Amino acid sequence: MVDPVANLTHLRARIDEAARRAQRDPAEIELIAISKVHGAERISPVIAAGHTLFGENRVQEAQAKWPAVREGREGLHLHLVGPLQTNKVRDAVALFDAIHSLDRPKLAEALAREVERSGRAPELFIQINTGEEAQKSGVLPLEADGFIAMCRDTYNLPVKGLMAIPPLAEPPAPHFALLREIARANGLEGLSMGMTGDFEEAIAQGATHIRVGTAVFGERPAKT
Repeated sequence: MVDPVANLTHLRARIDEAARRAQRDPAEIELIAISKVHGAERISPVIAAGHTLFGENRVQEAQAKWPAVREGREGLHLHLVGPLQTNKVRDAVALFDAIHSLDRPKLAEALAREVERSGRAPELFIQINTGEEAQKSGVLPLEADGFIAMCRDTYNLPVKGLMAIPPLAEPPAPHFALLREIARANGLEGLSMGMTGDFEEAIAQGATHIRVGTAVFGERPAKT
């Protein structure tokens, strides 16, 4: 039987140890507990244990689940860590406190329009395709500086940082280091990188936000 609260306690200890090894303050590292496909029965005990930051991959799933989870609870923060379609921008801006998957000009334009219309501005992370994988979303590293400048200067978007998912078949450290250097060159502080299998390496490379699901909630439920 999976115990998310016990898992969370163990995970926090691992985060603290990884930060200590990297000579960093653990308070600099935000743990985004990825709750996709997990229901309120798994999420609520984690909230009761004091965790307030969660991530979802799909706008539609989050819309169906989180209003009830949030009801009567203050201080919860929800981040979108999966891809965002332009036709879901209005819903995403209304629901999420941060979006980690800004990856193309059309999406930047749509987000800018909705931020202006609604007056609500989630923090934004630009997704960088550090491995230049054809099947993966994200801005190519050589195009990152120009895209970041466009988001800031043309669309006046609140870009907080960068996000990356390294290729599965490659060591993650060089990809994390590349993301860090692109962020540094553009004066960005946020680094959304590292998941269950590699978050300790990401912390060593400067991650400010790690996206961990399995290590908290266990394996995803089987599809029915």
